[in-house]
Amino acid sequence: MIPAALAQKRPESLHGPSVAAWPPMYDAPESEFAGAESCRSCHKNEVIEFGKTSHAEIVFPGKEYIQGCEACHGPGKAHADAVQAAHGDDALVATALREHPVFAFKAGAEENAGRCLGCHASSKQQDFFEHSEHMGHGVSCNECHAAHLVDEVKDASKGGLTYPQGYFFQLPRLPEEARWLHNSLLKEAEPAVCFSCHRTVQAEFAMPEHHRVPEGLMKCSDCHSPHGTPNHASLTYSGSETCVRCHVEKHGPFVFEHPAVSVEGCVTCHNPHGSDSRMLLVRREGRQLCLECHTGYRGGAQVPHSRLGFQTSGECTRCHVEIHGSNLDPNFLR
Repeated sequence: MIPAALAQKRPESLHGPSVAAWPPMYDAPESEFAGAESCRSCHKNEVIEFGKTSHAEIVFPGKEYIQGCEACHGPGKAHADAVQAAHGDDALVATALREHPVFAFKAGAEENAGRCLGCHASSKQQDFFEHSEHMGHGVSCNECHAAHLVDEVKDASKGGLTYPQGYFFQLPRLPEEARWLHNSLLKEAEPAVCFSCHRTVQAEFAMPEHHRVPEGLMKCSDCHSPHGTPNHASLTYSGSETCVRCHVEKHGPFVFEHPAVSVEGCVTCHNPHGSDSRMLLVRREGRQLCLECHTGYRGGAQVPHSRLGFQTSGECTRCHVEIHGSNLDPNFLR
């Protein structure tokens, strides 16, 4: 029998970090750095977990003494010496931490993200982050990623909402640490890490018809880039190009294009997160959706059917089957 871990679908991110060598952000002399072993005496769990990541292998040519914890938190010799001199006295330890701090990623979003972007600015996946929606709303890298996965205090104020679909279809899960190491160091797996803020989207995925994100067959990052793109809703590709990468049969070009698809894209008619209508339509009845644009319902030029005709009370797609585009008929008939 194949082990469950081997059956996991796409546990890793689609794209690697592609980070080039980058100069360190500290100009402090070597005498101000303590080394990772000094950190281990107080932060053993963090040092052990950090050592399993690719961050632990960072080497700055010419400044090899900047490594481990201090590559991100800054020079820590004064901090380590002051804490050691306190000999466990809580008051003296508190004074040492206050007088000799290291960067603890508790600053503002711009400063926190700046520490990460000092190296990751060379990555194609993060080069738009400073202009992203997340950055604009004060969400920095450490809100979603963890350089060392240790037990954290969870925000219970957001409740423990779940989505029932996840219990009906579940792919085998990797152990949490293995999942973290092979999934961009995310604190939680997708979509849970996204749903911690995007509660309204989580509710949409609970609708009867939805993309199979709660079941684990898709991930939010398959369509969106959390680090930002110039596209609407941080889509990885502009307009409908994100959709047609999977729905290839809807990809044109067609001789006769549907203007709605050309102008606003698939979301004009579909809600990709979830809907109570089949085909993820934004309206329960397909004909009501069509008539939002084709307003000549009462025998006008746009809908050449009489007011009492059978066609006006049926579904438009009974006849206009090629609504995404046609190579045969300008009215998208069979």
